[in-house]
Amino acid sequence: MITRRALNGLIGAELVASMTSRVFAAPPPRAKNVVLVHGLYADGSSWMEVIPYLQRAGLNVTAVQNPLLSLAEDAAATRRILALQQGPTVLVGHSFAGTIISEVGDDPVVSGLVYVAARAPDAGEDFGALAAKFSKPPASAGVVNANGYFWLSEESFLRDFATDIEPKRAQRRRRCRSSR
Repeated sequence: MITRRALNGLIGAELVASMTSRVFAAPPPRAKNVVLVHGLYADGSSWMEVIPYLQRAGLNVTAVQNPLLSLAEDAAATRRILALQQGPTVLVGHSFAGTIISEVGDDPVVSGLVYVAARAPDAGEDFGALAAKFSKPPASAGVVNANGYFWLSEESFLRDFATDIEPKRAQRRRRCRSSR
């Protein structure tokens, strides 16, 4: 597990090393792969508009289908996908997936982490404790909790989560649930 401070130090060291390598040696290897990780209230299809752009740029792209049952199970699903990658891989996380990519970002195949509208906790840092430091997002008012699972009501999902998606399309994506 790597702390945010250590990660920042590594990023700084990597930046210096890459600048030095441009002057004195061959450039560092470019990532060939991108692994996309979705957050809560979504699934792997949430990346379907992004994937073609990355593929046209010549990258191999995989979207993880997280079970959304626990951080450990979501991290395991992401590690299974990372194990299939050949060469340097950029790991991208949206929303809660910032926690997941922080957790698995030390995998040897990972060459970079990208946080998309995501919290960037230290590895092992509790997402709930981190989230409690900030204002609750509007969608929180629409959380439905039953039988150990929670999800967003349809109204909240459409109004607060999928506002930029055509409603018929968003309704098809709304079926995702989590037991967090």
